[in-house]
Amino acid sequence: MPESKRLFFALTLPDEIQQQIIHWRAASFPSDAGRPVAAANLHLTLAFLGDVSAQKQRALIALAERIHQPEFTLTLDDAGQWLRSRVIWLGTRQPPRGLLQLANMLRSQAARSGCWQSPQPFHPHITLLRDASHAVAIPPPGFRWSVPVTEFVLYESQFVRGRTRYTPLCHLPLRP
Repeated sequence: MPESKRLFFALTLPDEIQQQIIHWRAASFPSDAGRPVAAANLHLTLAFLGDVSAQKQRALIALAERIHQPEFTLTLDDAGQWLRSRVIWLGTRQPPRGLLQLANMLRSQAARSGCWQSPQPFHPHITLLRDASHAVAIPPPGFRWSVPVTEFVLYESQFVRGRTRYTPLCHLPLRP
C-alpha cells in the first residue's frame, strides 16, 4: 500500500505578526480559556486535503503551480468562538476577493482530484485556542493586523510525541 501524508494548503503569517498575535492572545484570554496553538502552527487553512498519496501530491502541486492569483493583503480584525468544535479563532470581517478565489480554486482542484473536502463553507480563520470547553468573552474590536499575502504553502500535518507539527512541503508564489 503506498504511503500517504496528511496534507493541507494554507497561508502562513510572518514571524513578527505571529509573535504579536501570541502576546495579544495571552493578554486577551484567560489562561484556562483553552489550549494555545503554538506560534509556529498559526496558519489560515485554504484547503484541507486529508491523506494523500505521493502521486496525488505531485498532481496537486502541479495544479496549484498553474494558479494565477495576484498578491493581496489579509486584514485580521475579527475573533470568535465555535462552541461545538471548541475553538477560539482570529479572522477577517471582510475577506479579500483574492483569498476567497484562491481557497475556492484549491478546494475545487482538491475535490476533482478525489481529496476529501469539508461540506462546510469556507470561513477564513486562524485557530488560536483548542479545547475551549466553556464560552469566553471575545475581545472588543480594535485589534488589527495587515498581512501581505505573496504565497501559499502545502503543509504536511504530523502528530508526533503528543504534539502536532506542520511541515511546509512546497511554497507556491502568487502571481497575476
